[in-house]
Amino acid sequence: MPLDTIIDLEKISVFQKNQLVLSDVTMQIERGEFCYLIGRTGSGKSSLMKILYADLPMVEGKAQVAGYNLQELKERQIPFLRRKIGIVFQDFQLLSDRSVKENLLFVMKATGWRDKIAMEERLEGVMEKVGLQTKGYKMPHQLSGGEQQRVVIARALINDPDIILADEPTGNLDPETSLGIMELLRDISKTGRAILMATHDYTLFQKFPGRIFRCDSGKVVDLNPDFYENKEEEEVRE
Repeated sequence: MPLDTIIDLEKISVFQKNQLVLSDVTMQIERGEFCYLIGRTGSGKSSLMKILYADLPMVEGKAQVAGYNLQELKERQIPFLRRKIGIVFQDFQLLSDRSVKENLLFVMKATGWRDKIAMEERLEGVMEKVGLQTKGYKMPHQLSGGEQQRVVIARALINDPDIILADEPTGNLDPETSLGIMELLRDISKTGRAILMATHDYTLFQKFPGRIFRCDSGKVVDLNPDFYENKEEEEVRE
């Protein structure tokens, strides 16, 4: 795997509950690349992401993610792989009974942080990066949807990951808030992190160009980044 290739899949198969959903998937993503994963509901987008962070097992093919060989990955290595991957979900999955700060500290403790001073410094750094410096003591329900998603992105950044996997991160947000989240993700990619984002919102491609991978008929196709502009007359089916 070349030095800058952070995700390298070669002819992998993706199974969900013993059902083959994707086959012969070959994909390379470099550090700092911003990539989209599109396709109809049920086409395998979320399952492919689960393979990348070892939530689904590798059955066929070869895969290297953030320096880890997924076929040879031991159970005890999974937490170390996941420290190199930040995951952003559509439905936030924040702990509702804890403040923003406590949500982030929970993740830090769970991933091996011990030094309280270092934890506080890191916490302040990621809160500033996502524009929530003054919101640390708020409870999730006191935040807007966009602010909650920023907390989720802060949580994903805590361990300074090489990769951000974002599964429909703007799916529950209004257009203006979505724009702010996309700008934040774009800024994060400019710091050298690879971003793979599953989305149904094809209007994002023009404002935030990137490589596009399409899950279709059990395959993953790497589309040209100007795919959407050149095919405005084609109706992209969901």
